Amino acid sequence: MYNITELALIAVVIILPLIAQAGIKSSYNKYAKVLSSKGITGEQVARKILDRNNLRNVKINRIQGDLTDHYDPTKKTVNLSDSIYSEKSISSIAVAAHECGHAIQDKEKYSFLRFRSSMVPVVNFTSRFASIFIIIGFASSIFNLITIGIILLCVGLLFQLVTLPVEFNASSRAKVQLQELGLVTSKELEGTSKVLKAAAFTYVAGFLATALQILRLVLVSRNRN
Repeated sequence: MYNITELALIAVVIILPLIAQAGIKSSYNKYAKVLSSKGITGEQVARKILDRNNLRNVKINRIQGDLTDHYDPTKKTVNLSDSIYSEKSISSIAVAAHECGHAIQDKEKYSFLRFRSSMVPVVNFTSRFASIFIIIGFASSIFNLITIGIILLCVGLLFQLVTLPVEFNASSRAKVQLQELGLVTSKELEGTSKVLKAAAFTYVAGFLATALQILRLVLVSRNRN
C-alpha cells in the first residue's frame, strides 16, 4: 500500500504537467485570436529574423501537428506547425520567433544548446531502458536493477535541467529580435511574453515532475528493501 507521502508525490507528478499544458493552451488560444498589427505570418517573422542574423541558409519548413514547432540543429531547419506557419496572430509570432532564437543559439555555439544536443543519443538510450530496469527490479525484488533504472532516469533529469536555460534564453532572444525589427508594438510584446512564459513553464513543470517521480521511486525502493 502507498503511504500519504507517496500518494502526494504521485498526485503532483500527474497534476503538475496537466496544469502546465492547460496554461500554455490558455495563453496560446487567447493570443491566437489577436492579430498582429503588422499583418505578418509566423513564417514571415521567422524569415525576417533569420535573414537579419545572417542565417539565410536555415530553411523554414511547414509541419503537421499542434504546437509541434522546433528547431533542428542537425538539418538547420526551423519547423513550424500549420497554425504557426500561416497565421498572423501574436501567438504565431511568439512561437516562430522563439524557434529562431534556437537557430541563433546554434550559430553562436551557445554552450547549453551544444551540451543538450550532445546528450540526445545518450538520453534516447537511457529513457528506453530506465523503465525496463525499474519494472523488472520491482517484479523480481532485485533492488540493484531499480537503482540502475533510477540512475538512468537521472540522466534524463539532467537533460531536462539543461533544457531550461536553452528555452529561457531562446525566448529572451526572440523578444529582442521582435523589438529591434519593429515586428511588434509594446502592447503586442506583452502578449508574446505571456505566450513564451507559459511555454517555458511546461519545461519547468516537466523537470519538477521527473524529479518528484525519481524521489518517489527512491522512497518506494527503500521501503521495500
